[in-house]
Amino acid sequence: MRELTIGGDLTVRRIGYGAMRLADGPGRPADPAAVPIWSPPADRDGAIALLRHAVEAGVQLIDTADAYALGGNEELIAEALHPYRDGVAIATKVGVLRPSPTEWVPLGHPDYLRQQAELGLRRLGVERIDLLQLHRVDPAYPLADQVGALRRLQEEGKVRHIGLSEVTVEQLKEAAGIAPIASVQNVYNLAARQHEEVVDHAAAEGMAFLPFFPIAMGARLDAAARVAEEVGATPSQVALAWLLRRSPTLLPIPGTTSIAHLDENLAALDIELTDDQFARLNA
Repeated sequence: MRELTIGGDLTVRRIGYGAMRLADGPGRPADPAAVPIWSPPADRDGAIALLRHAVEAGVQLIDTADAYALGGNEELIAEALHPYRDGVAIATKVGVLRPSPTEWVPLGHPDYLRQQAELGLRRLGVERIDLLQLHRVDPAYPLADQVGALRRLQEEGKVRHIGLSEVTVEQLKEAAGIAPIASVQNVYNLAARQHEEVVDHAAAEGMAFLPFFPIAMGARLDAAARVAEEVGATPSQVALAWLLRRSPTLLPIPGTTSIAHLDENLAALDIELTDDQFARLNA
């Protein structure tokens, strides 16, 4: 299955693009994973070219957040892609403060969530956000207040679908009693499987599951490399193909600053793992 319908009416290809990587930080560390996602990219033209290529190559879901580069990531997406072509959906997140390059602080005050959603609408240049996700649950406020703020935005026509990020099954169930929950975005990959129950719950409820850091392989790199050799692919492609087979509602959002790597990721849609290969990756 190459497509997934989010929330009953938003159909997109099952590999999206995570735009978090299109941000820089002070000091520009040699390790890309160490960049604190603090400022817009130094190579703005390159980032815009990559976003435009992504859409031309068939990406239909682009994921961002107000916390990425202090809103600069949303502005970059709008500069590259607005007006958005039919079939392209933008998912963004609210609910995290960035007091400094190294701090990510949950803030779930309902007024703050509404303010950030309004800013997201302006920065993205849209009247309605396709998918607005609560970036983190803030234990200082009732979940009902946090999800309720998003529900009110939805009722006002400013949000199409609501999602949650880094949550448990219990939190998803509670949130679903407050508003329709269309998606969940937790870390999940070959190496990090602590959210198996959430993956299965999302599938049972018809929720999209957007795994972030989807290509990490950890100790399963050797197994992925062996399967990759068998199918004529790269280990990264195998890691994505495993996710696509793991659950029918998984929709990976790998990020990259390389057009070649982006095309490689999208080609994972064409890889079909055998039962034996899937079992070996699960082991």
